[in-house]
Amino acid sequence: MTRSTFRTALGLSAATAVLAAAAPALAQDATASEDILVTAQRNNQTEVTAGGNVGIFGTKAAEDVPFNIRSYNEALILNQQPDTLGEVLENDPTIRTTLGFGISGEVFVIRGFALSSDDVGFDGLYGITPRQLVVPELFSSVQVINGASAFLNGAAPSGGGIGGSVNLIPKRAERDLSRVTLGFVGDSQLAGSFDVARRFGTNDAWGVRINGLARRGDIAIDDEFHSSYAIGGTVDYDGGPFRASLNVNYQRLRQSNWRPKITVSTAIPAPPRADVNYAQPWAAIETEDVFGALSLEYDIADNALLYARIGARDGREDQITSSFTLLDPVTGAGSGGGSYVPRTDNNESAVAGLRVDLEAGGISHEINFGAAASWQTNRNAFDFFSGTFANNLYDPVDVPRPASGFVGGDIDDPFPISRTRVASLFASNTIGFWGDRILLTGGLRLQQISTKGYAYSDGPGVEAGDLTSSYKKDAVTPVVGLVVKPVEGLSLYANRIEGLEQGQTAPPAVADPGGGDDIIVTNGGEVLPPYASVQYEVGGKLRFGRFNAALAWFQIDRPNSDYRVNPAAPDQLIFGPFGVQRNRGVEFTLDGEPVPGLRLIGGVAVNDPKLRRTPGATNQGNDAPGIPEWTANANVEWDLPFLPALTLTGRVVHTGKQSADQANTLELGAWTRFDLGARYVALVGDKPLTLRVGVDNVADKRYWASAFSSFGTQLLQGTPRTVKASASIDF
Repeated sequence: MTRSTFRTALGLSAATAVLAAAAPALAQDATASEDILVTAQRNNQTEVTAGGNVGIFGTKAAEDVPFNIRSYNEALILNQQPDTLGEVLENDPTIRTTLGFGISGEVFVIRGFALSSDDVGFDGLYGITPRQLVVPELFSSVQVINGASAFLNGAAPSGGGIGGSVNLIPKRAERDLSRVTLGFVGDSQLAGSFDVARRFGTNDAWGVRINGLARRGDIAIDDEFHSSYAIGGTVDYDGGPFRASLNVNYQRLRQSNWRPKITVSTAIPAPPRADVNYAQPWAAIETEDVFGALSLEYDIADNALLYARIGARDGREDQITSSFTLLDPVTGAGSGGGSYVPRTDNNESAVAGLRVDLEAGGISHEINFGAAASWQTNRNAFDFFSGTFANNLYDPVDVPRPASGFVGGDIDDPFPISRTRVASLFASNTIGFWGDRILLTGGLRLQQISTKGYAYSDGPGVEAGDLTSSYKKDAVTPVVGLVVKPVEGLSLYANRIEGLEQGQTAPPAVADPGGGDDIIVTNGGEVLPPYASVQYEVGGKLRFGRFNAALAWFQIDRPNSDYRVNPAAPDQLIFGPFGVQRNRGVEFTLDGEPVPGLRLIGGVAVNDPKLRRTPGATNQGNDAPGIPEWTANANVEWDLPFLPALTLTGRVVHTGKQSADQANTLELGAWTRFDLGARYVALVGDKPLTLRVGVDNVADKRYWASAFSSFGTQLLQGTPRTVKASASIDF
């Protein structure tokens, strides 16, 4: 921790003490003041809700659905000051976050499979959430469903959602609110935000909520600069049978000198100093997005709901990357490179359906059917800089930006490179027996994935922008689920559900590993049908008082594309889904308030990811790389009984060993991180002032956080010790 950071932390602590001492003098009425403090503390409580938006089934309590679902509330986001969505999901014991290949965009590893930021849902719609990074303060809830979700939400356009899904719920006016917040994040990042909400009209039918944020400055990693500017607004109407909500958001983000993953091959190096930065000062990403959605609901009758949601996003990216490839794991010597990738996205998404509740003869039915579609247009270009330059993991050096090298597309005005459409029709029925203590769900979703690819540059017989590939395939993804509630508060469940991703196209030939002529692929050019992953899951959920616990066992089989020898032509290969990755695991999560004033969020996940049916038995039975053998979290909040306005907070994050390559010759060791903090509510006049201070990675532990990557062996370093402080006043 730098001297300036210490001074800032001490100053904030002193300010806290002064305001705390002044609070009694400022309070005018003891009883009223106590009520204000109690209400402010309650609104500030970090909580997890057992339930959320379950795709086409709508918003449900966890005990009523055969899936593992939970939601993290906006108080958690306010209290923890996360810079990215990944920092919110650090609270989840079943999720670990890494970065995508060559980008600063986050990837969430759920049940051992990647969910890219491209496939994070926005109010149940795909393609609307900003790509790569999103400002968490724009949302009231971050919802997680563990497990495949091709039926619940449809196939994710980028092929994610195999191990789980994340859905962001925009803010709306739940209550009248006027709040201003000032914040600090070490090394020198300052932030300010506002949040205003009002309900008005007859029976408070109308609601308006507007919130905005500005923050900029260096974070705890040496010379890494982040800035975020965002504003979001929601207008909603709830007048009898008709309900509507319109949400629109704008965000502009910049990260300069951002620390990348490192690529290794022969050994895992010792982690460098926690705050060291081996990026280049010219590395930067700037994104700008306008996005939002319109939601409509109409009660046709007391038991029939017609609904529709329509969303859109226009996004722009300018990204200059610097890469690091380790050459000597002992000295840290390596080579660097770089690229420039401008990109724009124009996406739309929609879903509409009818939900009907029926009951006869003691048996209930919730029938749901409708349609959904998403359209995505990606315009981009690239410039892979010429040559490489020397760098060192332990003693980084800055070099001038390399000259332009291999260019594809129009750098100044990118044209469409791909267009993707995912469309589906769905129908389901949930049958309830024994007063809905037994719920049996069955459903089908007919899905079509359609893509078009266009040439980056002129070539033999093709001009830049010409259509070069197309894909259009159908698949049916079913779901079967069972919920049994034998006693109040206990829910047992099981499901069989699938994930869906676009099948690949077989290449005409592959290089001979022995150095000979290329090997012909017999089915070269064949467009493979979509790959369906199959999940089986059984579990239980327990609710007693304000405490929730869930236990789940799962197995997911995901096809892997690979080559095998053609029996009819032994000198040729066939390309197809011949390998399988089977992930088995157990998850235990808990949250709630076991005793008054003590709140817990935590759990444990155990993973056993195996490579199966690999061609030639290569790596057969090995662990899939980048998936920890177990992960565990424990978040604690304690309202001190002898000083009720003060809340102490702590978090432990543990990640077990993980293989770093398919051959299982490289391995990352286990790591544990500790975070500490405090929160104090005081009165200024009759207005509640909440003061927060926290330190993430208190011990400044240096560690490799993740080896998960779709391209080779890449390591992501954990973040250094980070001081955070903020003050919010509601008026």
